[in-house]
Amino acid sequence: MWIVPEREIANLMTRDVAFDAVETVFAAMASGEAYNFPVIREAIGHEDALYGFKGGFDRAGLTLGLKAGGYWPNNLARRGLINHQSTVFLFDPDTGMVRAMVGGNLLTALRTAAASSVSIKHLAREDAKVLGIAGAGHQAKYQLSAALEQRSFDKVIGWNYHPEMLPNIEKVAAEAGVPFEVVDLPGMAEADVIITITSAFSPSLMADHVSPGTHVACMGTDTKGKQEVDAALLVKAAVFTDEVAQSISIGEAQHAFGEGLIAESDVAQLGAVINGTHPGRGSADQTTLFDGTGVGLQDLAVAASVVNLAIAQGVAIEVDF
Repeated sequence: MWIVPEREIANLMTRDVAFDAVETVFAAMASGEAYNFPVIREAIGHEDALYGFKGGFDRAGLTLGLKAGGYWPNNLARRGLINHQSTVFLFDPDTGMVRAMVGGNLLTALRTAAASSVSIKHLAREDAKVLGIAGAGHQAKYQLSAALEQRSFDKVIGWNYHPEMLPNIEKVAAEAGVPFEVVDLPGMAEADVIITITSAFSPSLMADHVSPGTHVACMGTDTKGKQEVDAALLVKAAVFTDEVAQSISIGEAQHAFGEGLIAESDVAQLGAVINGTHPGRGSADQTTLFDGTGVGLQDLAVAASVVNLAIAQGVAIEVDF
């Protein structure tokens, strides 16, 4: 079994590798070559933690495994650790033997950022100039870095529940040479692309905060009850997702679907756009929305890539298991 410790991930996994892995697995999902297993995600009744498992099998890439982990909201304040904690396990699909154990914390941030970045590539207007981001926590800087590579943005606008955290993303914009401005939520109407990356259980971004033609990537909702945007926004938008079943059950679409505002058939797979079987954006003034629920296959794809890199660079640890 190969072990790739968390400490090695930053020197191995690049945004380009993560982007390619996620884009490829989205396409495989839409073509039926890859599928996710049902998600288990539970409040464990200790430390206010959410813990669970995401897994799947990619026949095209011969990748089988799961990610175990979740969200410990007291970690940062009490222990100086990030709140998201996870580990990825890969298995040989031919024999069932364990192949690798990989640190999943940075990989989760990179694959989540890659997913929204893939959605921007395929759904945002080519002339998008203003990028908005709602959220300034741990994952927001990865989201912003990846998004800035997809269009020639000339301005970033940001909002967060806790404004004192906004310098986290202002620094990323400054390093990219893009001006940054703090706005209130109605100010998001200036944006051509909006990323939401919060852990909220009530909507902040409302339908009237989003202008026609905007692409919205909702990246924070991955649990029943969570909600970042107004359900009415999904009614007026063309909605895409990583996996439809997750989108309407634990993703951002769960609320609009549960209220009968949209049907399951109103949610399309982003992979179909990548494969060319769905036209994607219909017009310059159409609002598009990507519901990034975070599928297990994303984690497996980036973990498989990092294992191969780690072996090639001699930093993977081999153990007899």
